[in-house]
Formats: sequence, structure tokens, C-alpha cells
Amino acid sequence: MKSTSTIIKKAVILLPLVFTNVKGQQENQGDFLEPIGDIDELVVTAASKKLSDQVTALKSGTPLIDVPQSATVFTKEQIRDQGIDSIGEIIDYTPGVNTSQGEGHRDAVVFRGARSTGSFFVDGIRDDVEYYRSLYNVEQVEILRGPSALFFGRGGTGGVINRVMKKAEIGQEFTNFQSTLDTFGATTNQLDYNQAINDKAAFRLNLHHDYLNNHRDLFDGERIGLNPTLTYKFSPETTLRFSYEYADHDRFIDRGIPSDSNGRPVERLSGTTFGDSDLNFNDLEAHTFRLSIEHEINQNWRAQASAFYGTFDKAYANFYPSDFNGVTNEVELEGYIDRVNRQNFVLSGDIVGEFETLGIEHKLTVGAEYVHTSSDQDRLLSAFDSNASRRQSFSASGLSLDNGIVRSGGTQVDRTGYSVFNDDTRVTIDVYSIFLQDEIALSEKLDLILGARFDSFDINMNNMNPDPLLPQADRVVSRTDEAVSPRLGLVYKPVEQVSIYGSYSETFEPRSGEQFTDINGTNNVFDPNTFSNLEAGVKWDIKPGLNLTVAAFQIDQESPQVGAVAGTFDVIESEITGFEAQLNGNITDKWFFTAGYSYLEGDSAGTGLRLRELPQHTFSVWNQYQVTEKFGVGLGVIYQDETFTTNNALTDTVRAELPSYVRVDAAAYYKINDSFRVQLNVENLFDTEYFPNAHIADNITVGAPINMRLALIGTF
Repeated sequence: MKSTSTIIKKAVILLPLVFTNVKGQQENQGDFLEPIGDIDELVVTAASKKLSDQVTALKSGTPLIDVPQSATVFTKEQIRDQGIDSIGEIIDYTPGVNTSQGEGHRDAVVFRGARSTGSFFVDGIRDDVEYYRSLYNVEQVEILRGPSALFFGRGGTGGVINRVMKKAEIGQEFTNFQSTLDTFGATTNQLDYNQAINDKAAFRLNLHHDYLNNHRDLFDGERIGLNPTLTYKFSPETTLRFSYEYADHDRFIDRGIPSDSNGRPVERLSGTTFGDSDLNFNDLEAHTFRLSIEHEINQNWRAQASAFYGTFDKAYANFYPSDFNGVTNEVELEGYIDRVNRQNFVLSGDIVGEFETLGIEHKLTVGAEYVHTSSDQDRLLSAFDSNASRRQSFSASGLSLDNGIVRSGGTQVDRTGYSVFNDDTRVTIDVYSIFLQDEIALSEKLDLILGARFDSFDINMNNMNPDPLLPQADRVVSRTDEAVSPRLGLVYKPVEQVSIYGSYSETFEPRSGEQFTDINGTNNVFDPNTFSNLEAGVKWDIKPGLNLTVAAFQIDQESPQVGAVAGTFDVIESEITGFEAQLNGNITDKWFFTAGYSYLEGDSAGTGLRLRELPQHTFSVWNQYQVTEKFGVGLGVIYQDETFTTNNALTDTVRAELPSYVRVDAAAYYKINDSFRVQLNVENLFDTEYFPNAHIADNITVGAPINMRLALIGTF
């Protein structure tokens, strides 16, 4: 798996030094660097902080104010200034969305109460492999709320996240770098180099190298990223883009601490890491290739097509707490190792055009997509020597694991490893899709949006389980689901700066799930889960660079399940309602401000219990202010209401609950000269103890104490 990693790793570490020397005297020309050379844009002005006026993943190029859907865009400048280096940190400052633990090895997002590990996209192309996504090569990150099958297909039950990647820029020459060090000892180094080849072509290289560390014992890791891109302009109308990315990620997996008999985090165990220094790890190596072509047919019509191919080789292993007895102070441990080898191939294309019929203006988007996925996955469970079981209980006092040896109170009490077969499957998926959307100008002030998407989702699973008792019917299973997902919207603009909208959209999730883990038994009998979103809202561009969005919504889910009477089935329905508000932009030339609030209500289907990971109230605010020509400051506040980690009325005698919390962040910026700036970001300024998320009741994340991150950002 590591045949290429050593060479590439050395290149990533050394190349920044090479480019720094080569470009040492080069004129500042890059868009990333302009904020450093122009103090008016250094920290907080409209030029550096203006959010993108459109969501690129929606393909039509429609301005955000005319899109009948809640959306948030984080630019690369905002990501840099807030010291953000993960998807989770972006979510902290996004209304209606919160993080889930992801078992310590993947991004996991809860969109309006719907947990997802597969609703991720890159330049509109599906990115459903489970891992922590890097942001070193990101132009902006787009977060859309509500089911969005029209442009994204299956999944996205509560929303999607799309990363817009940096591309080679013709006519530009620049070299940018960023180096950071935090108080845990973690470091980050990034390089962004763009070189014009001639007046028709350009090359760009983004690199990053991270040493990972945090407040938890045993945690460490390393991430490497290499992303060269090429842009070639055949003519003023036709542009070709090519990108290759290599990713090598290694990290310790920490699944947190258990809950007590009252369902609260066992705070006295906050300093204990329930993992093995050698047997808790996540290892990912990925190679991805992207090719796209854009063509302006004429002034009213344009077309684009893209191809994507990626290979992902991942292994993750973890021991973790699965139960806790507060009376005896015993924690139960179990674990597994999971290996995934996946290849994704995607072809997509669309045509967007504007025309008029009978005096009515239309903006038409027509597209098609083909996705082929091959995924081999297997799992081995833990086995303890003392009882030949996958689970074992130990005293939580002085508990430690090292290379399979379990010690409690400093004494060896057991030995463990991964040896019990659980599953081994070979899955192939073929998805064929076509979609159409028409934005119809019924009048100067009223637009009607009509659209629909057809998906044919075909999955074949070969179960390699050697168990001779496994029914032959469950060894090779196939299923095809076909679905039409409609979208309807109305946008009324009483004035150019204000839009009032209403929308309805749908999506579906095949019973095999986001990661295609199982279609045996009832999962091969029932139709997909379906989701619908009814939303109304107002968007107001208060002034250039400052906008307000408010929205109210209702998401309904229908899930066929086995009925109480043999041979019958029921359709279980659940409902989530909520309200969101977000203000973004420059209050003044010196003051950038963004704030978001969400109110969410929802019951688990058939239980009457509040959905897990659904905080009733969330609030976030971030300020940046330019104090002097060279000095700026930032201040942020995050609030999350209490939330549950479980919602099963049949088994949850006590519901595990994460307490509400408030976290305060801060930042300071200083411009040394036209080429360099230093930046200090402080997380959890008042050293609050908090537990931001969980995976299950006994896997609760321990938030980081006060910590600081110092960055040197420059250009040559």
C-alpha cells in the first residue's frame, strides 16, 4: 500500500524549499497573495471576505439570491483567517448543521438531523469514501441544506458539502506558502505555486504536509497531499482542465469516553484514552484523476463534461469503550479492523442555455451522469485471550493498551487482537442518471423553477463469508432501484436586492446505505428510504458584500420496515422542522461579521423520542476587525444545545445526553511587510470542558482545552 508514499512524502517536504528559492524575487501576482500585499484586503474587507455569489455545484451559475434553497459558502480567505483546517471546523460555524464523531476516522455531518458520511462532492462529483478531507487545495466550500437529488443524485438526505478545488490560472504567476505550529506540537506546511506556461496554458501545484497532534494521549498522525493541475485554453470558447491528487493519511483513532448510568459523559475519565497505541489507526492512500472541458457554444449556451477516476485503499482499526458500569468502575472494550479497497469512475455532462419562448425567458439545464463503483471490504473483530470473546470488561483505573496487551492499575490482565471473522464482501454499483431543470421568468419579479432527475441504481454484492450455513441466496445478491426526484421552486423579487422563495425537493437512499454494506434479508426486500423538503425563506443583499438569509423548513422521511404481523410491512414516517438565519459580510470596511442560528425539532420514527444529534438551538458568530493598517483581531462564539446520542425507545432505558456548551475562539493578525503576515488563532479561549459530539452512547468526543495556533503566511 505504501509503494509510492516515501518518494512523494519527501517531495512534498522538499518542494516548498525549492520553489521558495526559485521564486524568491518574483512579483506578487497571485489571487491568494493579493490580500497580503494590500492591507485593505488583508483581514476583513469586502474584497477578501465577499462570499461567492453562486454555488458552483448547482451547475446553472444562478446567483445565490435566486436559488430557492439555504446555502453557505466559505471562501479560502475565510478558511485561512479563522484558522480552519477541517470540514468539522467549518460546520461549527454553519447553521442547521452539526458534526458527528465519525468513529475517529472520517468526516461525519448531521444535516438538519440526518447523519451522513457520504454526502460529499468535489466540483460537483461524488466523493463518498470515508476519510478526513484536507482543505489545502480548496477555493471554497459550499454547504447546501435540504434534500438535493436533482443535481447530486441519491443521498444528501439533509444536505451536501461541495469542495471547489483550486485550478491553474492562465496569465498568473505566484507562489504562496503557509506554515503553522500549535501548542500540541502539530505542524502544517502548505505551498500553492502557479506558473503561466504561455498565453493558453498554466500549471499549478498545491502541496501540504501535516504532523498531527492534539490533547488526547496516544494521538498522533501524518498527512501528505500533492495536487498538480493543468489548464489549457484551446480557444476563447473552449477550456480543458486536468488534475491529479495524491493523498496519504495516517492517524490514531480515538473514539472518546463512555457515558455513566445517567447517560452523561464520565467526566472523570476525560483524560483516559480507551485505545491501543499500536492497534488503533487509520491508514488511507488515494490517487484521483479529474478531467473536464468547458465550451461556450454561443453567448446563450455553454456545455461542460467531466471524467473522474479514483482509487482508495483504506484500513482502519480501533479498540473502544462499548459499555461502562459506574458502580464497579468497569469499562467494556471491543474492537475491529476494517479494510476497504474502492475504485470510483464518474462521467458527467450538462448543457446550460438561455432562450425565450412566447415572450417568456428560460434558463435550461440538461445533464446526464454515469457512476461505476467497485468496493471490496472486509472486517475482523477483536478477540480477548481470557474469555475468547470480542468484548471484555476491565477496571477503568489505570487502564492502558499497548500492542494488544491490556493493563489495569499497571498490571497485565489480558491480551487481545483482531482474529474473529465478521464479513467479506465484493460490491459493484452502476448508476445511470439524467436530469433537467428550467428556470422560468414568469415576470420581471417572479421566477418558477421546475426540475426532475431520474436515477437507476444497480448494486451487486458477492458475500465471501466462508460460513457453510449461510444460505446460498444470501451469497450473491442484486437489486435495482429506480427513482424520479422532483424539484419545484418559486422566487419572488419585490426589489432586486430581496428574494422571497418557496421550494420542494426530494431525494432517496438505497437500503444498502451510503457505504453499500448490506443488502441481505429485509434490506433487499424494501424500497429505498425517501426524503422530502418543504422550505420557505427570504434572502436580502443588504449591500454589496453583506447578505441575510432566513428559512423555515420541514423534512419528511418515509422508511419501509417489517411489520408487527408476520408477512406485513409498515412505512415508518418521521418529521423534522426548523428555522435558520444567517448574516454574512462586511458591516463596515474594517469589520467583517458572520452569524448563524438554527432551531430544530424532530422525533425518531415510531418512538416519539427526540432525534439523536439534533440540538434544538445552535448559534455561532465570527467577527474580524481591522484595528490599524497592520493589525487586526478576530473573535468567535459557538453555542450548541444539549443533544442525545441515542434514540431507541425499545433499548434506551436511559438516553445518553451531551450537555450544552459555549466555546469562544479568538485571533490576531499582523502584517510584517508586503510579503509576510503572522496570524495567531486561539481555540476555546476560556478553557471550557465540553463534549461536542459522539458516535454512540459510549463513544463521546472530549473537546480540546485552550490551545493556540501560530501561522506564518507569505508570498514570493
